[in-house]
Amino acid sequence: MNKKELKEFLDEKVIQYNNQDFIESDPVQIPHLFSQKEDIEIAGFLSASIAWGNRKMIIKNSHKMMELMGNTPYDFVMSHSDKDLARLETFVHRTFNGNDFSSFIKGLKHIYKNHNGLEAVFAKNQQENSLQKSIHEFKKIFFEIDHLARTQKHISDPLNNSAAKRINMYLRWMVRQDTKGVDLGIWKSISPAALSCPLDVHSGNVARKLEILSRKQNDAKALLELDTKLREMDAQDPVKYDFALFGLGVFEGF
Repeated sequence: MNKKELKEFLDEKVIQYNNQDFIESDPVQIPHLFSQKEDIEIAGFLSASIAWGNRKMIIKNSHKMMELMGNTPYDFVMSHSDKDLARLETFVHRTFNGNDFSSFIKGLKHIYKNHNGLEAVFAKNQQENSLQKSIHEFKKIFFEIDHLARTQKHISDPLNNSAAKRINMYLRWMVRQDTKGVDLGIWKSISPAALSCPLDVHSGNVARKLEILSRKQNDAKALLELDTKLREMDAQDPVKYDFALFGLGVFEGF
């Protein structure tokens, strides 16, 4: 395929997958359960943080997270007691356990109490066409308070050459101005043009087959290569192509 044909093909796949039906089988359904901005942000952040492995298990455990917080995530974050945190001890999703969950709750409280919330932290360090420094600075702020060393691995750092798939997916949910109602687009202080594709095994393999990615590892260098190609196709909304790459990989076995 030449560039024009490739763009037309991927644009068609975006239309096919970027619609309400996508929500049913994706963890983006979790922040859709809420209407208050802070609830949406926190629900999205926590569910994106455990978004690796079997998708049905991700969704199931994300719902469990919400239930353990009484389905009021912002209120739980801001006013939890030690007894409330003790309820989280039973939680486990792969290597993310109840202690990690408690650390995340404390980190979120620190963000809202001392740094004006999640959007403010990510918006403060955005650069033209990149939120990678924002993610790096967010991680530093998130772990300013006492925390378990093991919990740090659950937030990736793109400046350590990570593709940071889960947090880039979260940012897509919060920032992208989606006319189809999948991404929530509640953060207006960050441009969708600065978003990066959530690069994982599926999207990476499809991108290589389509020859828009040559690097073999799914790391920060590969993400930059892929983002550059996607911005050539749509500079204002490059990560809409995540729906095409992911859909081709997961639903079509491309």
